[in-house]
Amino acid sequence: MKGRKSVFKDESKLDINYIPKILPHREKEHRLLMEFFDFLLKFSEKMSQRVIITGDVGTGKTVLAHRFGSDITLQANKQQVKLRYVHVNCREYRGKIFLILQHVLTLFRPNFPKRGYSSEEILGMLFQTLDEEKTHIILILDEFDALIKNEGSETVYKLTRLQEIRADKPQRISVIFILRDLKLIDKLDDSSKSTLQRNIIRLEKYVKDQLVDILNKRVSMGFNLYSVNEDVISSIAEIGFSETGNARFAIDLLWRAGKYADANDEEVVNADCARKAVSSIIPTFRKNELDSLGLHEKLFLLAIARFFKYNENAYVSISEIEESYAIICEEFNEKPNSHTQIWKYAQLFSVLGILKIEVTANINRGRSTKISLPAIPSKELEKELSASLGKNKE
Repeated sequence: MKGRKSVFKDESKLDINYIPKILPHREKEHRLLMEFFDFLLKFSEKMSQRVIITGDVGTGKTVLAHRFGSDITLQANKQQVKLRYVHVNCREYRGKIFLILQHVLTLFRPNFPKRGYSSEEILGMLFQTLDEEKTHIILILDEFDALIKNEGSETVYKLTRLQEIRADKPQRISVIFILRDLKLIDKLDDSSKSTLQRNIIRLEKYVKDQLVDILNKRVSMGFNLYSVNEDVISSIAEIGFSETGNARFAIDLLWRAGKYADANDEEVVNADCARKAVSSIIPTFRKNELDSLGLHEKLFLLAIARFFKYNENAYVSISEIEESYAIICEEFNEKPNSHTQIWKYAQLFSVLGILKIEVTANINRGRSTKISLPAIPSKELEKELSASLGKNKE
């Protein structure tokens, strides 16, 4: 058994399927969805709605839809309105409307046979069932891209015309389409595009400060108090931002860093835990790349590795690098290169993806430069550099 308790308080709060009660920096979009579907709480049989949610990977499309679905259903229950939301991932059903409709119908009729009916017949039976139960459903078609690519305009046209199909009957189905690439809609015919593009909610990429907020929320829910260093949150947010502002990716990194902390009996999630988490997902460093480096480039990197090995900081300043580099040079009986050359080394390894350089402006102190080692564990880097330089690890 481990000698120390886990850094986690409730790691389920970092699971990809966890839906927070509040979505930081998606409050505006959530409110807009509630406004779009407000009619369901007043006269659900008289209208239906179609909405597109679009955005890059990790911008919160799926979690926003789930949060909205839960909240609108809760409101409906309070007002005794029969409403249900159904979330379907189109990719899981091979982008086939027949399989999707069949799945939705079996939620209401579990024993419904899987063979012998067309998609049109299944849709008719679904409407019949909803009429009998006097229920309106919000059908969320996640990864709608798969259905567009597989079935094209005809199926999309039918989905956008459900209201017209039942013009003289109660409206029973509203649809939220979730897709990553809005340009796919351009491949549809004009009739499908005209109704599909009526209500679009675009989720912009998260910036670093927003990712810090999101991670801080997950830390407060999932980790013990003071068990995650603040600069670790900042560095993980920076990596998430570099990966197209991907919050899902950043949260997964945070969870992995916590697991590395537990595996090493660490009391806190430190910067090296985060580096191990990144290197387990993004292999940015190859041992044979060291052979092509010059002597002082290796000494410079060794200085970086040593600094982070003995400091839990996630960032280092240029002046601190120079001090560490000078010590390493003395160890190897080499004359240190100039400040200008050290800066060039830092820029080189930034281009190679080994280091991350962040320049910030401060009103009182002017511009300051912070350098991090985001993706390579410091101990691993030191070991490989020492071997390359002909020295054994201490």
